[in-house]
Amino acid sequence: MKHQIVFLFVTVLVTLASCGEYRKVLRSDDMQYKYDKALELYKAEKFAKAYPLFEELYIVYRGTNKGERIAYYQAYCDYNLKDYLLAGHRFGQFFKSYPNSEYAEECQFMSAYCDYRVSPVYSLDQAETFRAIRAFQLFAIDYPESSLIDSCNTLLDELRYKIEKKDYEKARLYYRMENYKAATVALKEFLEVYPNSRYKEESLFMAFDAGYELAKNSIDSKKLERVEAAKKAYITFADRFPKSEWLREAESKYEDLLELGLEQRNI
Repeated sequence: MKHQIVFLFVTVLVTLASCGEYRKVLRSDDMQYKYDKALELYKAEKFAKAYPLFEELYIVYRGTNKGERIAYYQAYCDYNLKDYLLAGHRFGQFFKSYPNSEYAEECQFMSAYCDYRVSPVYSLDQAETFRAIRAFQLFAIDYPESSLIDSCNTLLDELRYKIEKKDYEKARLYYRMENYKAATVALKEFLEVYPNSRYKEESLFMAFDAGYELAKNSIDSKKLERVEAAKKAYITFADRFPKSEWLREAESKYEDLLELGLEQRNI
C-alpha cells in the first residue's frame, strides 16, 4: 500500500511538472524553443499539445522553409486527431502552396485520403465519395509513377464500388416495391453504366422479371411491345448466365410470354 501511495505521488509530481513545462512553452517568446518543443511533442504523438504550437509558429514562419515543414506537421496533427475535414483542407493547401516540396506528392495523396475517410456508407449522400474519386484521379494524373499509385487505385475501386452499390440498391428498390416500369428503366441504366458489375446476374434477372410483370399487366395497346421487350431481356439473361439459380423461374415465365404473345397476335 505504501509503495502504491509513493508511486501515485511521484506520478502526480511528474504530471504537474509536465503541465508546468508545457505552460512555459506556450508563454515563451523564443520561437526556436517553441519549434523544438512542438517537434518533440509531435514525435511523442502528443498531437493535441503540439497543435497550438504549430498554429502560432506557422504565422511567424509562413513563406519560409521552416514554415513549409510546420504546415506539413499541422496537417498531420489534424489527421492524427481525426479531424479529416480540416486535415484534408490543410493537405490540399500544402501541395498548392508548395508544389515543388518533397512532401507535395504525399500531401496530395493524403488530401484525397482524407476525403476517402469522410466518405459515408453507400446509403447516404455520396458527395464526399465523388470528391474523393476526383481527388484520387487527379493524383493519378499528376503522379502516374508514384509508389502510392497502387494504393490510389485500390481506394478508387472501393469508392467506385460504393457508388455502384448505391445505384444498384436504388434500382432494386423499385423492383421490390413492384414499380416495374421504373425498375426496368433504372436497371437498364444501371447495366449500361456498370456493364461488368458484380450485380450483373441479379440485375439482368430483375430486368427480365420486371419486364415480364409489366407485360403481363399491361393494357392491350402496349402489351405486345412489352412482351417483345421482356423476351429480349430473357434471352440476354439466359445467354449471359446459363447456370443461374434463377434460370428455371425465368424459363417458366418466358414460356408464359410466348403464349401471351400468341394471344395478342390472334386478337
